[in-house]
Amino acid sequence: MRDHRLYPLVLGIGSVVIVACAFSGQQAAEPNPDEWKLTWNDEFEGKEIDRSKWDFDLGNGFFNYDANVWIGGWGNNELQYYTREPENAFVKDGMLHIRAVKESYNGSGYTSARLKSRKRDGSPLFNKKYGRFEFRAKLPTGQGVWPALWMLPQDEKYGGWPASGEIDVLEVKGQEPTKVLGTLHFGSRWPANTLAGKDYVLPREGTIADFHIYALEWEPGEIRWYVDGQLSSTQSFWWSCGKGDGVKGTNPANEADLNPWPAPFDQPFYLVMNVAVGGQFVGNPDKTTVFPVEMLVDYVRVYDKVGGYVKIKPRGKGKLPFDKP
Repeated sequence: MRDHRLYPLVLGIGSVVIVACAFSGQQAAEPNPDEWKLTWNDEFEGKEIDRSKWDFDLGNGFFNYDANVWIGGWGNNELQYYTREPENAFVKDGMLHIRAVKESYNGSGYTSARLKSRKRDGSPLFNKKYGRFEFRAKLPTGQGVWPALWMLPQDEKYGGWPASGEIDVLEVKGQEPTKVLGTLHFGSRWPANTLAGKDYVLPREGTIADFHIYALEWEPGEIRWYVDGQLSSTQSFWWSCGKGDGVKGTNPANEADLNPWPAPFDQPFYLVMNVAVGGQFVGNPDKTTVFPVEMLVDYVRVYDKVGGYVKIKPRGKGKLPFDKP
């Protein structure tokens, strides 16, 4: 997913499809207790959403204070209106349910929910720098359905989106139920923003409509994605620049224009879970899409590395904007 930006972003440029070999299943997804220790979790075992852990985004857009304008459709021409109504988000049978419904509501044609571990006023509920972030979830399918589990910076230390970064643990096009995408967004503010991401095709004819464990391990200078314990991709190249021309970002001219490595992924991020409807990434629903659609989250678990994080890995291979062809 994307947030806090002025203009839509076209995804999939340079994406690589990775087909995994067979693996031993979800039992392999448990982290090694000698390497990772549990520090925060929500098992959704109560009768209500724990408001000490989660707040809600509301509406069909946000106000961009840099440009002093309202950005409708969450910057992507999305169609849903986010609510905190129990029809859209509730806990039942030990699981969080996020449900997108086809209904007219406040000028929108759909309602849904977006939960985040930061209050709407920006104050913290939970955020973390580095660690293992793990979700066991069952995702909805259908043309124009866009579920996502992702992370945003608690404070935009390096500037507006995505100079301060975005980490997508996973997002899915509902019309492509065998494939998940993990992505980093970074660079300067639009139009000098960029991304790095890879598709992962579920093995053995698996689909997102079944439960899978989606995990991300984030260490200084390297971020790794896993599905059911299978490493799906690794990223170690990114950059951040705060230069701009008015409300627009500009590319760095040299190394001195960059924020120090491993910025922007050296600051605390908070968690986001949502089901969007429509937008540039997935297209709009059609007659084949059956509503309501629902994402089930069995648990969210966050781990810290035993012994801490000592060494920052150097920036990996990649092309900076000022590199010669």
